[in-house]
Amino acid sequence: MKPKTVFLDEMTNPELEEFLRHHHTVLIPVGATEQHGPHSPLGTDVFLPREIARRVAERQGNALVAPAVPYALSYPHRGFAGEFSLSIETFMAVIKEIALSFGKAGFKRIVFLNGHYDNTYALAYACAQAAEQLPAGVRAFPFNHWDGLTPEEAAQFGMHAGLGEVSMVMAINPDWVDADKLNVEHPAFPDSKTKSAALHTAFFYSSPGSVYRITKSGTWGDATGSTAEKGEEFLGWGVRSVIDLMDDLERMFAEAEIR
Repeated sequence: MKPKTVFLDEMTNPELEEFLRHHHTVLIPVGATEQHGPHSPLGTDVFLPREIARRVAERQGNALVAPAVPYALSYPHRGFAGEFSLSIETFMAVIKEIALSFGKAGFKRIVFLNGHYDNTYALAYACAQAAEQLPAGVRAFPFNHWDGLTPEEAAQFGMHAGLGEVSMVMAINPDWVDADKLNVEHPAFPDSKTKSAALHTAFFYSSPGSVYRITKSGTWGDATGSTAEKGEEFLGWGVRSVIDLMDDLERMFAEAEIR
């Protein structure tokens, strides 16, 4: 007998049809293919949401994991060999068409689970574009897998190619990380009056090649303490984050629509 799977691309068409008779949620991992310092794989931002999606789907029992979207908005990393991007317009068009396709197939909750921060706004706008063409009752929306972390957890997790990401990759497959090259680097930002995260958004989002220019290695954080054990803890946080976000949003859909 063929074993059950939560991965949509491993299912037969009759298996998918049977799933859709009872459940209607799909998790679509979205990431990037880009440099992650001298130590971590280019697919980091795909591997992490895909693994979290797998764990969420297996725990919840009512969702499938679709094939991931591996190319996205990596233009701030332009200058590194490992930078493979779509234009913003193409990326948004791809996300919109994916949403419409899954809605047409019978899914009613189409969750783009993002692992690459630079995709955040474009994912939301693409879902908004799709909304007017989706069947009644169908919703497509994005979450970053870290959006439901507490401030304390987020501070521990860190940034690009740092402790959180590297540890999680190690927990998935330690062979993907070059542990001899774990490093520490923080972008050399000048002092600012506001200390606002909006400065980072304005600097990186509007400036192709900005990560390349402001870092030597491409790392943003401290990866030296990364371990698979820590990675398992971070993955657990990510699973809880996604489940809580999905539960909260369902409550909003049910209770916040006044008219």
